[in-house]
Amino acid sequence: MQHRSFLPLAAVATTLVFWSSAFVAIRHLADDFSPGALSLGRLLVGATVLGAVALRRGVPRPTARQWRSIVVIGLLWFGFYNVALNAGEHRVDAGTAAMLIQVSPILIAVLAATFLGERFTPALAAGLLLAFAGVALIGLSTSGDGGSARDLLGVALVLAAALAYSISLVLQKPLVARLSAVHVTWLACSVGAVACLPWAGELIGQVREAPASSTWWLVYLGVFPTALAFTTYAYALRHMSASSLGVTTYLVPPLTIVMGLVLLDEAPAPAASAR
Repeated sequence: MQHRSFLPLAAVATTLVFWSSAFVAIRHLADDFSPGALSLGRLLVGATVLGAVALRRGVPRPTARQWRSIVVIGLLWFGFYNVALNAGEHRVDAGTAAMLIQVSPILIAVLAATFLGERFTPALAAGLLLAFAGVALIGLSTSGDGGSARDLLGVALVLAAALAYSISLVLQKPLVARLSAVHVTWLACSVGAVACLPWAGELIGQVREAPASSTWWLVYLGVFPTALAFTTYAYALRHMSASSLGVTTYLVPPLTIVMGLVLLDEAPAPAASAR
């Protein structure tokens, strides 16, 4: 019993490590792949890996209502989120992007209280104000040197990605109560890949021109931060409230900042990291 109770925590830890690495990998690949092409490549790899695992467990049969949620999650979380985040990381560093995404736990808590009946406390309301204050501080810190239009656009894109993620997590909570995590993740990832097919031509051309190491980084994004980490996150969501799970991602920024320093030799602006 204790072993089983440890599994959701292990799943969350797995997700946090790989999602932290994803911010760094996306930033690293910004010179070789456009936002749409990188999203498509990542999702195609992820859907292929997930399909191989999911189909061994049988063919999922979602209801019409579940299919609607899966399609919305696929379009928002796997499609729009990835494109917006990739585009945002063309303009802001990996650590700043990871911090901006952390408005999501507050949005998730509000949405979960509204649509899932989870508790919304005064402390949570205070957290909402603090989170938005932090986002404003990050926005100001990235625009203090005259290149503000470019940086503020990056902030806006990452915040849009955070909103898409928050809505999708709340939609996913009822799904994973009835369908397996790997099936939900596979179907949503496949929907996202289909939505990104307009960038297929760019992806083919950029894979041809990119160094082999960058292509392997793209494969890494598809296998680990996508196929594995989204599945472990969905598994954890089955055993935790959406609000509680959302809060765990506050550990992502420090992990990302350390990885960014080590692998990319970059760090957020001082005012942003003071958040």
